[in-house]
Amino acid sequence: MTDFVTALALILVIEGALYALFPQGMQRMMRGALEIPPTVLRYGGIAALALGFAIVWLIRR
Repeated sequence: MTDFVTALALILVIEGALYALFPQGMQRMMRGALEIPPTVLRYGGIAALALGFAIVWLIRR
């Protein structure tokens, strides 16, 4: 459980740093994301999920 909470905290650190360092860039990215079809976003999310899972699995095995 500690690893899971640590992973969530790291997500917040990375995302917070992006918003703090590049606020206009993050706004542009969000506007751009609205133009991407939901299906493409879904497949991109599935690909990111699978890649993240594979990396964690390789590190932890």
